[in-house]
Amino acid sequence: MTWLKPVQIDTGAQATFNEFLRDLEARLLDPATDRHMLTRDLLAQTMYARSYPDLLADAPLAALNLDPRNVTFEAEYYMATDAEKFAAVKPLLWLWKNLDLTPLGQNPVTGIPVRRLLAERIFRRVGRNFKCWQNVEFSVGYNMEVGDDVVVHRHVLLDDIGGIELHDGASISDYVNVYSHTHSVLDGPDVTLRRTVIGRGARITYHSTILAGSVVSDDAMLATHALLRGDIPPHGIAMGLPARTTRYKIRPKLDVHVDARTHPHDAGRKANPQFPDPTPNQTRTTAEADLVTSER
Repeated sequence: MTWLKPVQIDTGAQATFNEFLRDLEARLLDPATDRHMLTRDLLAQTMYARSYPDLLADAPLAALNLDPRNVTFEAEYYMATDAEKFAAVKPLLWLWKNLDLTPLGQNPVTGIPVRRLLAERIFRRVGRNFKCWQNVEFSVGYNMEVGDDVVVHRHVLLDDIGGIELHDGASISDYVNVYSHTHSVLDGPDVTLRRTVIGRGARITYHSTILAGSVVSDDAMLATHALLRGDIPPHGIAMGLPARTTRYKIRPKLDVHVDARTHPHDAGRKANPQFPDPTPNQTRTTAEADLVTSER
């Protein structure tokens, strides 16, 4: 069941869009396609309505920044990034990011199917009917595992450097942040990677944040502006800072695939060889700190 309705546009425009999408898919499927050139040429067309050679001749600064070979991503500076895997997806991530700044990307009629085509070649796995709205950011992209009928709304950050799973029917609302890495409190370069899991039919609502290693069970919900640093059981609704499960949906008995009480949790992998050991506890409570101060 959905609350959305079908919307039609001019048939001539739709035919033009369909032809563009078929051509893009064919070029992406062709092993002879240079994805860097594909990206720069398509961006020159959509952003400047010019061919790349013409743009390079008249506005080299603009043109050179369209070619993924001339730009860097934040992820390329991380020790945890697999250089070979990222090199394979980098031009498509650059295409995704910049198309979102154009009318083609802002138009759901073209933007959503283009992102679906790119996701199929960037993510580790993506199911059917993936719907991603504009201005979504990934850290590396290749550690995303996405099931069927998943929806990701606007301005979401999916930090997949340590791995993110979005199971069937999961919904990620606008301005959500999902993380899969943590930093030591005392040593910022001491980074631990932990896979974050969001179960089937789970809803992560507006402006909420999920920290690395959390498991959100099937049919669970994270409330608006909540900060999750643990788990949510099946059908649970977690609220607050930090988020705690305070309510449960009234549901008939359902089969549960992702149950945080039994689902495997990522023990963590170290991202910096300078810090190979598990990070110990590095904080104390206010009461403990006051006790230490009083003893001095």
